[in-house]
Amino acid sequence: MASDDPGDRSARLDRIVAEAQRARLLREQGYREQALKLFPWVCGRCGREFTRENLRELTVHHRDHDHDNNPPDGSNWELLCLYCHDNEHARFVAETGKEEARDESSTHRPFESLASLLKDRR
Repeated sequence: MASDDPGDRSARLDRIVAEAQRARLLREQGYREQALKLFPWVCGRCGREFTRENLRELTVHHRDHDHDNNPPDGSNWELLCLYCHDNEHARFVAETGKEEARDESSTHRPFESLASLLKDRR
């Protein structure tokens, strides 16, 4: 049975957030490693070249803005430097008015009650 103790709720929330972050990192590592093997280490927009020393500044951009669309041939990816990647997402938001392409059929809202949980802590 779940406890109403704010400390228990906070610990449970911390575990949920940590697990979500771990899952995201694992997913990113998979397609990032694939993309780095498939493509030359060059930004697809500005042409900046990367080496092992600065490779952390080269990101994988999803052309359709769907981070779950990761075909093994890399057809939905392009390598962009941090700056070009940020610019691409800012342009997408400006053009479409939405943060990212989302599957509107999803009904699960894992953080729906987060505001009320945090409000209780004040």
